[in-house]
Amino acid sequence: MKKTKIIATYGPAIKWERDLLRLYDAGVNIIRFNFSHAQHESVREVLEIMRKNNRNGRTALSMLLDTKWPEIRTWDLSDLQVYKKWDVFKFYIKKEDFVEDGSSLFCDYPHIWDDAFIDQIIDVDSWLFRIKVIEIHDNYLKVEAQNDANIGSRRHVNLPWIRLKMPWITEKDKQDIQFAVEESMDFIALSFVRNKENIEELLVYLKDLWGEHLKIISKIENQEWIENLQDIIEVSDGIMVARWDLGIEVAIEKLPTYQANMIQETLEAWKFSIVATHMLESMIDNPFPTRAEVSDIYNAVMQRSDCVMLSWETAAGKYPLESVKVMTATIKEAEANLIPIHREFSDWWLTERDKEKKTLIKSAIYAAEELKVQWLFIFTKSWKLARLASSFRPNVSVFAFTMRLESVAYMNTLYGVHPYMINNWNEDFSLNRDTAITIAKHEKVLKNWDKIIVVNDIEKDGEEVPVVELIEIK
Repeated sequence: MKKTKIIATYGPAIKWERDLLRLYDAGVNIIRFNFSHAQHESVREVLEIMRKNNRNGRTALSMLLDTKWPEIRTWDLSDLQVYKKWDVFKFYIKKEDFVEDGSSLFCDYPHIWDDAFIDQIIDVDSWLFRIKVIEIHDNYLKVEAQNDANIGSRRHVNLPWIRLKMPWITEKDKQDIQFAVEESMDFIALSFVRNKENIEELLVYLKDLWGEHLKIISKIENQEWIENLQDIIEVSDGIMVARWDLGIEVAIEKLPTYQANMIQETLEAWKFSIVATHMLESMIDNPFPTRAEVSDIYNAVMQRSDCVMLSWETAAGKYPLESVKVMTATIKEAEANLIPIHREFSDWWLTERDKEKKTLIKSAIYAAEELKVQWLFIFTKSWKLARLASSFRPNVSVFAFTMRLESVAYMNTLYGVHPYMINNWNEDFSLNRDTAITIAKHEKVLKNWDKIIVVNDIEKDGEEVPVVELIEIK
């Protein structure tokens, strides 16, 4: 069983319920809905199918809503505009002044005049067209093309190293977040997070909606994270290394270093990490990946990321199932070659009770490895024990049992943790343990005379007391 989790993006390539089931069987743990494109009604139908299969135990899929964020784009054009390197043209600041003349463009960021400076580089259409500011006028910027390009309507604009003056949760985002709360989704991925205030704005809005149970994933897509990452991690549940826009906003050669640093800092804070974008991009059109893509997935696993993500590969590609199978196979190969070294993580934000649990779970992991016990069983009403176990990056596999579907959903992000729901949860721990053993046998990962280490809280003198047991299956 693989330890690194897979996020797959829903889209037109996933047409039927059987497609979702096949993706799950191939290794998908979380389904992402990209609300730059998704519509409420169509997503609602898919969520109901997912909930049905989760309730009956056929699947254990989590549901992630990815916000659109306040994009910056060029405006409508009647035809494709062709540019040659060194062409000089106007980049309009005010929409009412924009006149389509075969070369001019308009940018819908209202503060671009305030932020512009001579020799500033502006990226259009995700780095396909780079332009340089050579003059600043009252109603337009005079810019110079840095490469040949063909540009159509409403192309994405990036302003590297500019602190954008924008509201961070748009009205559309608010409607989508309200939808996530109403539909009991599990995660919200907030795009282009720049500082902890962006997350705090979302937390306030979720509190107003009674949606505080939703876990927040901060998407790191710009350069400001360099000075704000620790603060962002503090108020987030997880971090996504969103490499598409991040690779535009920072020097491209630094992207691998930034990815490694983000994963390690997130792990040290015992939060989860996701590596996203271009992981199997060629499989949108081809049944086989490039060698570089396979190496990219392998590298993310070796860096100890919790999750890796597929975007257009599963949303609109020709080979969504094959993409997941390639990713699963590559993950397993990488995990088979991981150096079995644990990384200590910080006590930041841990209560005294959490520190006790941390010490206990650490001891259980080391004992399991020393005794060559293959499985660690954790019983958790929330998910905290599982997250502590995952943060040590255990070399044994962790089965985590709970009575809450939302805890199962959260634990789907955690490296090395295989969450299971116990519907008939009992205050008598021995009954829960017997149920868990039955589940593990049904999964064909446990057989008679195997040994397991069990971590659980028991009631003693009116208080919960953590205990560790070594059990031989009979």
